[in-house]
Amino acid sequence: MRKSSSRGPVPKVVVIGGGTGLSVMLRGLKHKALDITAIVTVADDGGSSGILRSEMQMPPPGDIRNVIIALADVEPVMAKMLQYRFETGNGLAGHSLGNLILAAMTDMTGDFVTGIKELSRVLAVRGRVLPAANQAIFLKAEMTDGSIVEGESQIPLSGKKIKKVFIEPEDVTPLDEALQAIREADAIIMGPGSIYTSIIPNLLVPQIAKEVTESSALKIFICNVMTQPGETDEFKVSDHLKAVTDHIGCNLFDVVIVNQGGIPPEVQQKYAEQGAETVEVDLDELERQGYQVVMDELVFFKRYLRHDAVKLSDHIYRLIEQFKSK
Repeated sequence: MRKSSSRGPVPKVVVIGGGTGLSVMLRGLKHKALDITAIVTVADDGGSSGILRSEMQMPPPGDIRNVIIALADVEPVMAKMLQYRFETGNGLAGHSLGNLILAAMTDMTGDFVTGIKELSRVLAVRGRVLPAANQAIFLKAEMTDGSIVEGESQIPLSGKKIKKVFIEPEDVTPLDEALQAIREADAIIMGPGSIYTSIIPNLLVPQIAKEVTESSALKIFICNVMTQPGETDEFKVSDHLKAVTDHIGCNLFDVVIVNQGGIPPEVQQKYAEQGAETVEVDLDELERQGYQVVMDELVFFKRYLRHDAVKLSDHIYRLIEQFKSK
């Protein structure tokens, strides 16, 4: 096991993933005394991100945009403006302003990573935001019937059960900065997020899974609260972890954070109408496999169920402090 090189007063934390769940968590985590590096998927091929990816020959900016805004130290109106999505306009409809700015910064600097760094500097981002690779990757899935579904946006729509996912090109080059951040991390966090389309694609980028596996950092997995139709139907918490294990060949995590209760029946019914259900916490199986399980009421509901960023970040920070004190 490689020893973490950081044992200073401010723990170094690497978060890996994509999607809305990661951004929600980071809104709470950025207020802790932590040195944060976010490594974000570049497999998105739908919507505004997909259009810019195709027309500008750049990695998809959507997940990166969400993470930058989550970590930014800006007025709420600025964050809202960057998330603004045009509803009309020839060529503009469907695009978010933040995506267009990232595309402009990439074009101006000639490099996606440099564009991210410049925008992060302008927005006073607390931490670093890095793509898993400096080029777009294309996600494909082999289904249990042997068929292949192409495209991150199409995989959940296939109506079939996923056997495994893989990326093209397979030999995409990871960012040296991302690998170094993993080597120096005191804690590595994955989730919440889509297990097959937001989390695992990062681990399929060559060397990233190897570095995470060899790291002696505390490794935390935050499980989704609800199943995702077409992706994790009927999944228990242990099934999410097994999906990661099946792709990288070993159990990766030390601690699993799960939601316990707190979802009103009427909210569960609303999600059931969309084919989603509460992820069952199979505690006995998790403990049998050697995971430390942290359970708490971690969600609230507005239009959608979301993790409580403050409570979640409190748990994460406590776990890191305990780990550092050993």
